[in-house]
Amino acid sequence: MSERYVIAVDLGAESGRVMRAGFDGQRIEMTEVHRFPNKPVYVRDTLYWNILDLWQNIKDGIEKAADGYEIASIGLDTWGVDVGMLDSTGKMLSIPVHYRDERTEGAMDWVFERVPRREVYERTGIQFIQLNGLYQVASLTRDGSSLFDAAHTIFTIADLFNYMLTGTAAAEFTMASTWQAVDPRTRDWDRELLAKVGVPVERMAPIVQPGTRLGEYEGIPVIASVCHDTGAAVVGVPATNKNYAYLSSGTWSLLGLELDHAVINDAAYEANLTNEGGYGGTFRFLRNIMGMWLVQQCRAIWAEEGRAYSYDDLVRISEEAEPFQAVIDPDDDSFFRSENMPQQIRDYLARTGQTAPDTDGGLVRTIYESLALKYSLVMKHLVDVSGQPVEQLHIIGGGSRNKLVCQMAANATGVPVVAGPAEATALGNAVVQFITYGDLANLDEARQMLAKSIDTTTYQPQNVAAWNEQAQRLSKIIG
Repeated sequence: MSERYVIAVDLGAESGRVMRAGFDGQRIEMTEVHRFPNKPVYVRDTLYWNILDLWQNIKDGIEKAADGYEIASIGLDTWGVDVGMLDSTGKMLSIPVHYRDERTEGAMDWVFERVPRREVYERTGIQFIQLNGLYQVASLTRDGSSLFDAAHTIFTIADLFNYMLTGTAAAEFTMASTWQAVDPRTRDWDRELLAKVGVPVERMAPIVQPGTRLGEYEGIPVIASVCHDTGAAVVGVPATNKNYAYLSSGTWSLLGLELDHAVINDAAYEANLTNEGGYGGTFRFLRNIMGMWLVQQCRAIWAEEGRAYSYDDLVRISEEAEPFQAVIDPDDDSFFRSENMPQQIRDYLARTGQTAPDTDGGLVRTIYESLALKYSLVMKHLVDVSGQPVEQLHIIGGGSRNKLVCQMAANATGVPVVAGPAEATALGNAVVQFITYGDLANLDEARQMLAKSIDTTTYQPQNVAAWNEQAQRLSKIIG
């Protein structure tokens, strides 16, 4: 085949990028043409996504990527859970509010007063986190917002960007599933659940599957690729067998298995495991873990204090620090929002009877080690509940470049870690477009191609017994 080119727009919580992907039948070549920060904005105590700045960067990136190339299509992915709305004229009704905004405080309990917690899980199979779309829309009802009165279309933030590109209002399945408001059996909105929390269900955009053509932008077809960034990243895993786990490592760490069915039972409920929609009829049976958010926020505070570290610097000073000084639960509620993350970690350590490291490197090492230990605990839950063994852990996303954390993850989980690709999300986004065009027959063929053509690094477990002791230490602290 002659080489085909597509554009992958990948928006993460910290930054966005526009990539041009070329496929010649043997390998995919990814070229980053535009990268930009994603900086939310506070307006009168509400935290908003800077949606217009992101939109301008998307347009600029597409223009750069298409310059001199014949582009077959565009696909877009974003973080999950957030809400977009249109009015009756098709105009954006409000600026999407950030999932870390305080409006969801107490919204989970408010929902459970109307729909029991166990019933919500049985209906959706989704992990309980207060940032989920269900609690975002429920908070609007609870707080008496008039947005629903004016809303004509309700969908996710990725769908909003796709609408801005094409004028087509549709909800892509993998994104919609992150809301905790989709029935995994019917793969459609759970309208009864949404109605019970006051959402006008007739205004929910229809759900479409990954690979659906939505329309055109500047004459270029736009495909609803796997629009949830983790779903796209999983497509980009270069795995050649089924007995693997994946860790999409970035602001969030998402650790899971790829299954052909949702797992909704008492054990999954007790372990707070999630069943998010995947590509090709699959489900991502996983757990959201706080991830590099903790490091990002420490780095920001230290920069304000005059100690500006690159991410490579943080790895270096962490390597120099004494191991296992302390452990934290990265998912403790006190870390969800950041005011002064280093101090928040010290406060947590004091509450749990531990002595905080007295250097920045020691604090970063505590975060890295604790993330790896949390991976080991979550992986055990995933294996026990699903019955699927794990012989290998694939770390993808930006965190795959962190050699120290990759080695720690191998040590803590006791299985080999295969790190890479770093740009798995944009790669998976592009892969779905190539499958849609028939350049690749299916996901299995795509992964065989990726395994042959993507550079990865393998880390073998070391000092496993000591890491098992630390995992038990963390388990006791979590309780």
